[in-house]
Amino acid sequence: MAAKDKPTIKIAADNRRARYDFEIGDALEAGIMLTGTEVKSLRTGKATIAESYVGVDRHGELWLYNANIPEYLQANRFNHEPRRPRKLLAKSREIAKLAQGVERQGMTIVPLKMYFNEKGRAKIEIALGRGKKLHDKRETEKARDWKKEQGRLMRERG
Repeated sequence: MAAKDKPTIKIAADNRRARYDFEIGDALEAGIMLTGTEVKSLRTGKATIAESYVGVDRHGELWLYNANIPEYLQANRFNHEPRRPRKLLAKSREIAKLAQGVERQGMTIVPLKMYFNEKGRAKIEIALGRGKKLHDKRETEKARDWKKEQGRLMRERG
């Protein structure tokens, strides 16, 4: 694949812990309503979404809570609040599907990664997740360690 053919997606924040703490279901791409200083700060890549979560309010809108986008250092008094709730943009059918998963099945809407797409728009990948119990986390860790060991053994032999 040539360098021109590759999609240029710049990841601004990644929630690696989500796949460890949750069984991830269907993923969905949503837009984020940001101010100018938030976009500039996101481009530096210092945002964190590890402790954040997504909720549906009574008006049927998605909101991202507890995501930290640090203040943009070159901005003056027009800077943004780092942990303010941010509205997410998705189709109403997708929002209804997520809300139904939360209400009926006791799942959580988890942000997986925040990135800039090919057009330079800020997007967030969210998914329905069911919290893992401690023994599930141990099984995941055991499987990961075994895969690592298999790769090491194959390299030694081959």
